[in-house]
Amino acid sequence: MPKRGSKIAKPKLTQLAGHGDRASMATCAAHYLEWLLVKNFSPRTVENRESYLAFFIAWCEQRSLLYPQEVTKPILERYQRHLFHMRRPDGRPLSFRAQHSRLVPLRGYFKWLTRQNVLLYNPASELELPKLEHRLPRHVLTLSEAETVMNLPDVREVMGVRDRALLETFYSTGMRRSELMNLAVFDLDTERGTILIRQGKGKKDRMVPVGERAVAWIDKYLYEVRPHLLAGPDEGVLFLTSTGESFTPNRLTQLVRNYVKAAELGKSGSCHLFRHTAATLMLEGGADIRYIQAMLGHAELSTTQIYTQVSIRKLQQVHRATHPGATLARSSAQPAGKDEVRDPEAERVVLFTLLAAESESEDEGD
Repeated sequence: MPKRGSKIAKPKLTQLAGHGDRASMATCAAHYLEWLLVKNFSPRTVENRESYLAFFIAWCEQRSLLYPQEVTKPILERYQRHLFHMRRPDGRPLSFRAQHSRLVPLRGYFKWLTRQNVLLYNPASELELPKLEHRLPRHVLTLSEAETVMNLPDVREVMGVRDRALLETFYSTGMRRSELMNLAVFDLDTERGTILIRQGKGKKDRMVPVGERAVAWIDKYLYEVRPHLLAGPDEGVLFLTSTGESFTPNRLTQLVRNYVKAAELGKSGSCHLFRHTAATLMLEGGADIRYIQAMLGHAELSTTQIYTQVSIRKLQQVHRATHPGATLARSSAQPAGKDEVRDPEAERVVLFTLLAAESESEDEGD
């Protein structure tokens, strides 16, 4: 029986029947992907689009549709229904987020074909994508829970110091997994208390603050541990594995997940858990959401509003101040908590987050 969460096998363009035909969808897709690389799209984006396009083209070939001119809007809508009824190896359907991710590359592909005059019209121009749900993070650590995880690494051991520095960096900055993996030694400015994240999501650089405690542990790791981990020429990567190599995504995820599991908090998660936690605790501490947006590297403020979990403390304050049955006794002259809740920005966060909850903000994992 397949394991829960098993991935659906995706074909490669070179494995498709029409790849050798210059006018086939597979060959045109290969040219489209090359065009994306020329336009400086990230390799990961191009790789994902290749997988989703190859999946669609394989579906078309099973129905004897080999050329772009044979694809019409009804065929694309039929493929959309196919995605809706598809089941993973473990029997679960594709989430609407996953369906959306598979359809977006098709719109880009057929738009490019139209601009290249391969097609006279774009059959995907009016394709309606599924409406996405916006869910809050399932698990977010409280302050005490975060500290529990931070204290788990055995700092008497070499790997324990590295792990503590790594966890502290995640917790202090809220950076993404890929961003931490790519950190270089010279990206850290201990005097100013900042870290330069180079080419984050969207190929954008940004400067983020890092706390004194995280800096202290990184310094300890840099001077006492990292020199012993180097197994060859120093390429400048900040965090190294026990064999002196850069972390892979899965290895870093598993390391962090093991610590969260060992804490026995009744919560699950990995690298992204600390991203949610950092944003939520800053929001609870009174940080303006625009500063959280800048720290997380979100291009749109709405992303931060959905991505960060609303502070339950602020919501409780609003509830106590506005709901007539919220307290046992209430002064008729002065509603309880009136002075402390008139924070327009906090109320805006509450409103937007609750609206989003009524209607998956990101794909599973990082």
